[in-house]
Amino acid sequence: MTTGVRRRMGVEERRQQLIGVALELFSNRSPDDVSIDEIAAAAGISRPLVYHYFPGKLSLYEAALRRAADELADRFVEPREGPLGARLLRVMGRYFAFVDEHGPGFSALMRGGPAAGSSRTNAMIDEVRQAAYEQIITHIGVADPPARLELVVRSWVSLAESTALLWLDGRRIPRAELELQLVHDFAALAAVSAAYDPEMAGILVQILAGEPADGPFGELVGRLAALVPAALPGE
Repeated sequence: MTTGVRRRMGVEERRQQLIGVALELFSNRSPDDVSIDEIAAAAGISRPLVYHYFPGKLSLYEAALRRAADELADRFVEPREGPLGARLLRVMGRYFAFVDEHGPGFSALMRGGPAAGSSRTNAMIDEVRQAAYEQIITHIGVADPPARLELVVRSWVSLAESTALLWLDGRRIPRAELELQLVHDFAALAAVSAAYDPEMAGILVQILAGEPADGPFGELVGRLAALVPAALPGE
Protein backbone atom coordinates (compact mmCIF):
# COMPACT_ATOMS: atom_id res chain seq x y z
CA MET A 1 0.00 0.00 0.00
CA THR A 2 1.40 3.38 -0.96
CA THR A 3 0.75 6.68 0.76
CA GLY A 4 -0.06 9.69 -1.40
CA VAL A 5 2.12 12.73 -0.86
CA ARG A 6 0.61 16.14 -1.52
CA ARG A 7 2.87 18.14 -3.81
CA ARG A 8 3.79 21.59 -2.59
CA MET A 9 2.67 24.26 -5.04
CA GLY A 10 4.76 27.24 -6.04
CA VAL A 11 3.50 30.75 -5.32
CA GLU A 12 2.17 31.47 -8.82
CA GLU A 13 0.74 27.99 -9.20
CA ARG A 14 -1.15 28.37 -5.92
CA ARG A 15 -2.42 31.81 -6.94
CA GLN A 16 -3.73 30.41 -10.22
CA GLN A 17 -5.38 27.52 -8.39
CA LEU A 18 -7.16 29.91 -6.04
CA ILE A 19 -8.29 32.09 -8.95
CA GLY A 20 -9.68 29.03 -10.72
CA VAL A 21 -11.50 27.85 -7.59
CA ALA A 22 -12.92 31.31 -6.96
CA LEU A 23 -14.04 31.69 -10.57
CA GLU A 24 -15.82 28.33 -10.41
CA LEU A 25 -17.64 29.33 -7.23
CA PHE A 26 -18.46 32.82 -8.52
CA SER A 27 -19.75 31.25 -11.76
CA ASN A 28 -22.39 29.26 -9.91
CA ARG A 29 -23.41 31.67 -7.16
CA SER A 30 -23.41 35.38 -6.52
CA PRO A 31 -19.94 36.53 -5.38
CA ASP A 32 -21.60 38.11 -2.33
CA ASP A 33 -22.69 34.62 -1.22
CA VAL A 34 -19.23 33.04 -1.49
CA SER A 35 -17.02 33.22 1.59
CA ILE A 36 -13.26 33.00 1.97
CA ASP A 37 -13.83 29.88 4.09
CA GLU A 38 -15.59 28.19 1.14
CA ILE A 39 -12.82 29.16 -1.25
CA ALA A 40 -10.20 27.82 1.18
CA ALA A 41 -12.10 24.55 1.64
CA ALA A 42 -12.53 24.09 -2.13
CA ALA A 43 -8.82 24.69 -2.64
CA GLY A 44 -7.88 22.34 0.20
CA ILE A 45 -6.00 24.95 2.17
CA SER A 46 -6.56 27.00 5.31
CA ARG A 47 -8.26 30.38 5.46
CA PRO A 48 -5.04 32.17 6.59
CA LEU A 49 -3.22 30.72 3.58
CA VAL A 50 -5.76 32.30 1.23
CA TYR A 51 -4.92 35.67 2.79
CA HIS A 52 -1.24 34.91 2.28
CA TYR A 53 -1.82 35.03 -1.48
CA PHE A 54 -4.60 37.61 -1.63
CA PRO A 55 -5.10 40.45 0.87
CA GLY A 56 -8.88 40.01 0.80
CA LYS A 57 -11.90 38.67 -0.99
CA LEU A 58 -12.11 41.72 -3.26
CA SER A 59 -8.60 41.22 -4.64
CA LEU A 60 -9.30 37.53 -5.27
CA TYR A 61 -12.62 38.44 -6.85
CA GLU A 62 -10.93 40.94 -9.17
CA ALA A 63 -8.32 38.34 -10.15
CA ALA A 64 -11.13 35.91 -11.00
CA LEU A 65 -12.86 38.61 -13.05
CA ARG A 66 -9.60 39.24 -14.89
CA ARG A 67 -9.49 35.62 -15.98
CA ALA A 68 -13.17 35.69 -16.93
CA ALA A 69 -12.68 38.89 -18.94
CA ASP A 70 -9.72 37.42 -20.84
CA GLU A 71 -11.66 34.26 -21.64
CA LEU A 72 -14.74 36.22 -22.72
CA ALA A 73 -12.68 38.44 -25.02
CA ASP A 74 -11.15 35.31 -26.58
CA ARG A 75 -14.64 34.13 -27.56
CA PHE A 76 -14.70 36.86 -30.24
CA VAL A 77 -11.55 35.56 -31.94
CA GLU A 78 -12.52 33.82 -35.18
CA PRO A 79 -10.55 32.95 -38.34
CA ARG A 80 -11.33 35.25 -41.27
CA GLU A 81 -12.68 32.46 -43.42
CA GLY A 82 -16.10 32.11 -45.00
CA PRO A 83 -19.12 34.45 -45.00
CA LEU A 84 -19.37 37.08 -42.25
CA GLY A 85 -22.81 35.86 -41.13
CA ALA A 86 -21.52 32.36 -40.40
CA ARG A 87 -18.51 33.77 -38.56
CA LEU A 88 -20.69 35.97 -36.36
CA LEU A 89 -22.94 33.02 -35.61
CA ARG A 90 -19.96 30.98 -34.40
CA VAL A 91 -18.82 33.91 -32.27
CA MET A 92 -22.26 34.20 -30.69
CA GLY A 93 -22.28 30.45 -30.04
CA ARG A 94 -19.03 30.69 -28.07
CA TYR A 95 -20.13 33.90 -26.35
CA PHE A 96 -23.40 32.40 -25.10
CA ALA A 97 -21.66 29.16 -24.14
CA PHE A 98 -19.55 31.24 -21.76
CA VAL A 99 -22.63 33.10 -20.49
CA ASP A 100 -24.46 29.79 -19.99
CA GLU A 101 -21.56 28.17 -18.11
CA HIS A 102 -20.63 31.20 -16.01
CA GLY A 103 -23.94 33.00 -15.50
CA PRO A 104 -23.36 34.67 -12.11
CA GLY A 105 -19.73 35.34 -13.00
CA PHE A 106 -20.75 36.97 -16.29
CA SER A 107 -23.36 39.08 -14.50
CA ALA A 108 -20.82 40.07 -11.87
CA LEU A 109 -18.30 41.08 -14.52
CA MET A 110 -20.74 43.19 -16.52
CA ARG A 111 -22.64 44.65 -13.57
CA GLY A 112 -19.67 45.11 -11.25
CA GLY A 113 -20.80 42.81 -8.41
CA PRO A 114 -19.17 43.62 -5.07
CA ALA A 115 -16.53 45.56 -6.96
CA ALA A 116 -19.06 47.97 -8.50
CA GLY A 117 -17.41 51.28 -9.21
CA SER A 118 -13.93 49.79 -9.03
CA SER A 119 -11.74 51.39 -11.69
CA ARG A 120 -10.02 48.04 -12.30
CA THR A 121 -13.33 46.26 -12.85
CA ASN A 122 -14.58 48.99 -15.17
CA ALA A 123 -11.33 48.81 -17.12
CA MET A 124 -11.76 45.04 -17.56
CA ILE A 125 -15.28 45.49 -18.92
CA ASP A 126 -14.05 48.15 -21.34
CA GLU A 127 -11.27 45.82 -22.50
CA VAL A 128 -13.78 43.08 -23.33
CA ARG A 129 -15.93 45.52 -25.30
CA GLN A 130 -12.93 46.96 -27.13
CA ALA A 131 -11.60 43.49 -27.99
CA ALA A 132 -15.02 42.52 -29.37
CA TYR A 133 -15.21 45.73 -31.40
CA GLU A 134 -11.75 45.27 -32.89
CA GLN A 135 -12.45 41.65 -33.82
CA ILE A 136 -15.69 42.52 -35.63
CA ILE A 137 -14.05 45.39 -37.51
CA THR A 138 -11.31 42.98 -38.57
CA HIS A 139 -13.92 40.56 -39.89
CA ILE A 140 -15.62 43.30 -41.89
CA GLY A 141 -12.23 44.14 -43.40
CA VAL A 142 -12.34 47.93 -43.14
CA ALA A 143 -8.95 49.41 -42.25
CA ASP A 144 -10.26 52.85 -41.29
CA PRO A 145 -13.87 52.37 -40.09
CA PRO A 146 -16.14 55.39 -40.63
CA ALA A 147 -18.09 56.81 -37.72
CA ARG A 148 -21.36 55.11 -38.70
CA LEU A 149 -19.72 51.68 -38.90
CA GLU A 150 -18.13 52.18 -35.50
CA LEU A 151 -21.56 53.12 -34.14
CA VAL A 152 -23.13 49.98 -35.64
CA VAL A 153 -20.49 47.62 -34.25
CA ARG A 154 -20.30 49.17 -30.79
CA SER A 155 -24.10 49.25 -30.58
CA TRP A 156 -24.23 45.59 -31.54
CA VAL A 157 -21.62 44.60 -28.93
CA SER A 158 -23.67 46.42 -26.28
CA LEU A 159 -26.83 44.72 -27.55
CA ALA A 160 -25.23 41.27 -27.27
CA GLU A 161 -24.14 42.07 -23.71
CA SER A 162 -27.53 43.36 -22.56
CA THR A 163 -29.35 40.51 -24.33
CA ALA A 164 -27.18 37.95 -22.54
CA LEU A 165 -27.87 39.57 -19.16
CA LEU A 166 -31.62 39.55 -19.80
CA TRP A 167 -31.50 35.97 -21.09
CA LEU A 168 -29.91 34.79 -17.85
CA ASP A 169 -33.08 35.81 -16.02
CA GLY A 170 -35.02 32.65 -16.75
CA ARG A 171 -33.48 31.61 -20.10
CA ARG A 172 -36.96 31.85 -21.62
CA ILE A 173 -35.77 31.95 -25.23
CA PRO A 174 -33.85 28.98 -26.69
CA ARG A 175 -30.15 29.84 -26.77
CA ALA A 176 -29.57 28.88 -30.40
CA GLU A 177 -32.54 31.01 -31.45
CA LEU A 178 -31.15 34.01 -29.60
CA GLU A 179 -27.68 33.58 -31.08
CA LEU A 180 -29.15 33.64 -34.60
CA GLN A 181 -31.35 36.61 -33.76
CA LEU A 182 -28.32 38.61 -32.64
CA VAL A 183 -26.59 37.92 -35.95
CA HIS A 184 -29.75 39.16 -37.66
CA ASP A 185 -29.69 42.20 -35.39
CA PHE A 186 -26.21 43.03 -36.67
CA ALA A 187 -27.42 42.88 -40.27
CA ALA A 188 -30.45 45.02 -39.40
CA LEU A 189 -28.34 47.68 -37.70
CA ALA A 190 -26.00 47.78 -40.69
CA ALA A 191 -28.92 47.97 -43.13
CA VAL A 192 -30.57 50.89 -41.35
CA SER A 193 -27.26 52.76 -41.26
CA ALA A 194 -26.72 52.00 -44.96
CA ALA A 195 -30.10 53.58 -45.76
CA TYR A 196 -28.76 56.88 -44.43
CA ASP A 197 -25.17 56.85 -45.66
CA PRO A 198 -23.64 55.94 -49.05
CA GLU A 199 -20.37 54.79 -47.47
CA MET A 200 -22.20 52.38 -45.20
CA ALA A 201 -24.26 51.24 -48.18
CA GLY A 202 -21.05 50.33 -49.99
CA ILE A 203 -19.77 48.38 -46.96
CA LEU A 204 -23.07 46.51 -46.67
CA VAL A 205 -23.05 45.61 -50.37
CA GLN A 206 -19.51 44.28 -49.96
CA ILE A 207 -20.58 42.17 -46.95
CA LEU A 208 -23.67 40.76 -48.65
CA ALA A 209 -21.78 39.92 -51.83
CA GLY A 210 -20.12 37.01 -50.04
CA GLU A 211 -23.23 35.75 -48.28
CA PRO A 212 -24.95 32.55 -49.46
CA ALA A 213 -28.74 32.43 -49.71
CA ASP A 214 -28.87 29.75 -47.02
CA GLY A 215 -26.61 31.64 -44.60
CA PRO A 216 -27.76 33.68 -41.56
CA PHE A 217 -28.07 36.94 -43.53
CA GLY A 218 -29.88 35.20 -46.39
CA GLU A 219 -32.30 33.68 -43.91
CA LEU A 220 -33.07 37.13 -42.51
CA VAL A 221 -33.90 38.43 -46.00
CA GLY A 222 -36.27 35.51 -46.45
CA ARG A 223 -37.98 36.11 -43.12
CA LEU A 224 -38.44 39.81 -43.85
CA ALA A 225 -39.72 39.15 -47.38
CA ALA A 226 -42.40 36.88 -45.93
CA LEU A 227 -43.66 39.78 -43.80
CA VAL A 228 -43.98 42.26 -46.69
CA PRO A 229 -47.33 42.10 -48.54
CA ALA A 230 -47.24 41.51 -52.27
CA ALA A 231 -48.66 44.97 -52.84
CA LEU A 232 -49.34 47.92 -50.57
CA PRO A 233 -53.00 48.95 -50.05
CA GLY A 234 -54.26 51.10 -52.89
CA GLU A 235 -51.70 49.87 -55.45
